[in-house]
Amino acid sequence: MTKAFKTLDDMGDVQGKRVLVREDLNVPMADGRVTDDTRLRATIATVTELADKGAIVLILAHFGRPKGQRNPEFSLAMLTQPYSDVLGRPVRFIDDVAGEAAEAAVATLNPGDIAILENTRFHAGEEKNDPELAAQIAKLGNLYVNDAFSAAHRAHVSTEGLARQLPAFAGRAMEAELDALEKALGNPEHPVAAVVGGAKVSTKLAVLKHLVGKVDHLIIGGGMANTFLAARGVDVGKSLCEHDLTGTAEEILDAADKAGCTVHLPYDVVVAKEFKPNPETRTVNVHEVAGDEMILDLGPNAVEALGDVLKNCRTLVWNGPLGAFETPPFDMATVALAKTAAALTQDGSLVSVAGGGDTVAALNQAGVGTQFTFVSTAGGAFLEWMEGQDLPGVAALTA
Repeated sequence: MTKAFKTLDDMGDVQGKRVLVREDLNVPMADGRVTDDTRLRATIATVTELADKGAIVLILAHFGRPKGQRNPEFSLAMLTQPYSDVLGRPVRFIDDVAGEAAEAAVATLNPGDIAILENTRFHAGEEKNDPELAAQIAKLGNLYVNDAFSAAHRAHVSTEGLARQLPAFAGRAMEAELDALEKALGNPEHPVAAVVGGAKVSTKLAVLKHLVGKVDHLIIGGGMANTFLAARGVDVGKSLCEHDLTGTAEEILDAADKAGCTVHLPYDVVVAKEFKPNPETRTVNVHEVAGDEMILDLGPNAVEALGDVLKNCRTLVWNGPLGAFETPPFDMATVALAKTAAALTQDGSLVSVAGGGDTVAALNQAGVGTQFTFVSTAGGAFLEWMEGQDLPGVAALTA
């Protein structure tokens, strides 16, 4: 693949250079402790490579939503020690991202040092992409690296504005993400399948409309599938269903027909009268759902048929679970199909790319989170990419 963006390989000698690196350190915390350090670990490759080459690494990140105000509750100071533990080397904290005090603190750093700068969102200009703030932050560095794909759908100073001020490069995590996405939808090997699940069609309309023109097989699961079943005249009983969107569902089905994309909807489903853990369930044909029942998962025949579809595909993009996977036993279909996709990936016959918070949780629940070709932890950015949108943070690297 010809890269339109520059990477760390294109930076030249960074010895003694100050490199501003945008990372995603917005990790979940409870009682002052990091409860999931996945995002911290994702930064290791870029940060350590630059530090080992003698760069002064200045990490830019946001945490929470301080709304342009200084707020100790959202200070990145509390992440300095956990981040140091993950990196296995000392990390300094600098109390601002711009201004004389920040400049003075940066001046005390030596080649190979790593520092986290204070929350970029403590400045109102960050989310407004204020060129003046961008110029102030740019004074701290010689080079800029964006390593935070999960924030790339935001046109903020730290994700987009700085790329206009300094020579800009993609970090290793960003590079891996963009390479995986290119293989999945940019220039994929066909046939391509997409699994799109989740509760509501309304949240994935743009994704579905974009995908029907890009993939050969569109597998629709979760509550969304009920709206499509209703559009085809199926009585879905008490199931979650956006009846006001059945017309839109029909339009998507028509567009798929015209594009030569096969849409796969379940024909056997698991139903229950109550939505709670381990209720009484039955597996029925979709035309046999009773008026007081709700569809909560795909049935085994549907899952087997979908597994056969994947066996004939070369590329898979996955976003969203097939059933109400957080509530047992309605994780069965998601787990079964995820295991099939993982096995095909491990055999080398399938390139599998998955993303979105629910999706990552579902794959981990199936025990196959590490067996896909690539699993993106980005939520909004992954979804906007699936919609075919340009992401400002990526576009700025290719400008």
